[in-house]
Amino acid sequence: MSITSLLQSFQRFGVHLGLDRIKTLLAQLDNPHQHIPIIHVGGTNGKGSVCAYLSSILTEAGYRVGRYTSPHLIDWTERICINNQPIAESELETILIKIKNSINTTQDIPTQFEIITAAAWVYFYQQKVDIAVIEVGLGGRLDATNVCHRPLATVITSLSREHWQQLGPTITDIAGEKAGIFKSGCTVIMGQVPDEVKPVFQSHIDALNSPCTWIEPATLIDENLVVYENIKYSLPLLGKMQLNNSALAIEAIKILQQQGWNITKKHIQQGIKKTQWLGRIQWIKWHNHSILIDGAHNPAAAKMLRNYVDTLDKSVIWIMGMLSTKEHDKVFQELLRAKDSLYLVPVPDHSTAKPDYLAILAKQICPQLTRIKPEKNIFSALEKATNEQNSQQVIVIAGSLYLIGHFLGNLRSDSSKGHNN
Repeated sequence: MSITSLLQSFQRFGVHLGLDRIKTLLAQLDNPHQHIPIIHVGGTNGKGSVCAYLSSILTEAGYRVGRYTSPHLIDWTERICINNQPIAESELETILIKIKNSINTTQDIPTQFEIITAAAWVYFYQQKVDIAVIEVGLGGRLDATNVCHRPLATVITSLSREHWQQLGPTITDIAGEKAGIFKSGCTVIMGQVPDEVKPVFQSHIDALNSPCTWIEPATLIDENLVVYENIKYSLPLLGKMQLNNSALAIEAIKILQQQGWNITKKHIQQGIKKTQWLGRIQWIKWHNHSILIDGAHNPAAAKMLRNYVDTLDKSVIWIMGMLSTKEHDKVFQELLRAKDSLYLVPVPDHSTAKPDYLAILAKQICPQLTRIKPEKNIFSALEKATNEQNSQQVIVIAGSLYLIGHFLGNLRSDSSKGHNN
């Protein structure tokens, strides 16, 4: 039975937050999570990058490091890594069968996310990791990752209005849910969040008597070098937001150093330098054209992408698809500018916003676009975009991590068949 078919049997419509099912499931698996020290990473944007920096630094320091992130871009194995290497398909399949066989079908059946989260804990325990870097899936308080009582450090990367359908209508509601991962007496590291929600986080911090550091972003020294807390390093990931994300990772590492972990300045510098993270402000070659890709699926991420694109000093040919649940108008407001072009495509295998609807909305928001055209898929849009492109234009794929994953998965498939991409 394949990994996809195993997991599809647990797929449900909608999101079912809550900790009862995951706690019951982990208990049936002998509570593997209770034996693993973790760093817990929540927030809106930047979680994956911070997890990537942390796991790379800790790997460089010689530790055996588990990393659990979501969603995946190409296949499920990406979510569960040790020392930056994805779990083997055969191992994940074996663990999933074990989990499926452990479930009491007379009780509330776990969700797909709870199953894959449990698989990560089982794998990390089996492989005797020294530490695991765990990314929150959605929200925090009721997220399936929120089962550890004593994280070594807890990180909040950023905050903006996303998943409000599940987390609450206001940004303060969302902040309260994110703060639900804080634990009594455990250190919290706070990134850049709006001023209006700082009191929400601070009240949780105070109530739990948790030590807390509110970080400032690293400082750019020159084009390739930044500094944070007297540590100079080069950033492999693009975009201004990495000044914040890398500083958060370093601050979390400092907490571990204080707890006796053997991590040197050189480990930090080399670990950051070697960090890789797919699909976030990343350049890809497609048919000898340089294409910029970025998930940019909410307004805050879209703003960060636009800030980076503006440094290129070119007009943009956008290829975009978005899920039906996203704030399409706000994403368009952040990204689209006069003289840009826009191709709109569906997001395959997900609840996609219809390209025709997005085209009407985009025209209302930015009537000065030179072209707005729905296309049947991302590759027909790419063909037209590359034919249209001149030296003063850049092609950018954005709007959904699932769209980016579909694109990258097809690149990998074509590459394995020997096609020239």
